Amino acid sequence: MVDIAIIGGGPAAFSAAITARQRNKAVLVCKSFAAGGWLHKAERVDNYPGLIGVRGAEILDLFERQSAGMGARIQSGTVRQILKTEQGFMLLAQDEVVEAKAVIIATGAAQPKTLENEDALLGKGVSYCGTCDGMFYKGKRVAVLAYSVHALPETRFLASLAEEVVYITPNSELARGLDDKVTVLQETPVKIIGQNRVEGVATDQSEIPVSGVFIFRDAMAYHTLIPDVYTENRFIKVSRHMETNVDGLYAAGDCTGRPFQVAKAVGEGNVAAVSASDYLDG
Repeated sequence: MVDIAIIGGGPAAFSAAITARQRNKAVLVCKSFAAGGWLHKAERVDNYPGLIGVRGAEILDLFERQSAGMGARIQSGTVRQILKTEQGFMLLAQDEVVEAKAVIIATGAAQPKTLENEDALLGKGVSYCGTCDGMFYKGKRVAVLAYSVHALPETRFLASLAEEVVYITPNSELARGLDDKVTVLQETPVKIIGQNRVEGVATDQSEIPVSGVFIFRDAMAYHTLIPDVYTENRFIKVSRHMETNVDGLYAAGDCTGRPFQVAKAVGEGNVAAVSASDYLDG
């Protein structure tokens, strides 16, 4: 059993690992295969004190090497579930079970898998905000791809503007309470159709011609990771000490909400590790 298991591979995770090792705690960092998120892709970071014009991947490498050099054990693999036990926690990390006395979640603002052609047509008919972009589709036919209950109020707004809204969802539970102006299809979207502009949506059953596509997802699936943790506006709810509502469970970085900045993540990782260490010390 380790003292502190840290889930993530970004600035918050490695900051927490460094601080926890300074507190002489046995630390395991469970880094997913896609760790680093947006920072890993950043060509240049100028807003982190002391590091000028450094690539995001370089920053992550420095953080990870420092963590490992201080004695943190780092392993790759996705943590699929966290279970609270009398002794602390059990984590299903990839295909093995890890036991820890305390856990820090630092998974970042999770990026869901996008549909084929979605990224290429972002801003060219693909939108994630009905309130922001709905006015561009007055009197036109649009599609809503609904993976979240957050799609419902946005869809009602779009229905007040568009000629027709085609509401596509693989889950019929996400289509309750919509009026007759919305056409509901229980199908699974697979591709956005179009080259320079959106022309339609392809599902596992049909192709639907539309002028715009609005996609609504839950970015954070923490209810599957640990069902008891409280969230607020899709992010983990924490105190100023980075405590969650679950005793011994902390969160830091982008998973706690905006701003999505390296400095904020590093600071929260430090606070989470101090709090977790104090918790273990009684």
